[in-house]
Amino acid sequence: MVDDLTKRGPPDGIRINIHEAWELRDWSKHFGCTQDQLKQAVGAVGVMTKDVHAYLKRQGWTTR
Repeated sequence: MVDDLTKRGPPDGIRINIHEAWELRDWSKHFGCTQDQLKQAVGAVGVMTKDVHAYLKRQGWTTR
């Protein structure tokens, strides 16, 4: 299903869409990493937040 871009709220909590600037900004802030680090994490492990969080922790890139 396509995202409804008229609804701007907190991320859905399950997936990260790095192609939406506001999601990239919000998730980077949430994890305490840079946007480039978040993009690299998504490229490495996919869009699921639990996988991205685990990757960021392994790399030492998250403050969470």
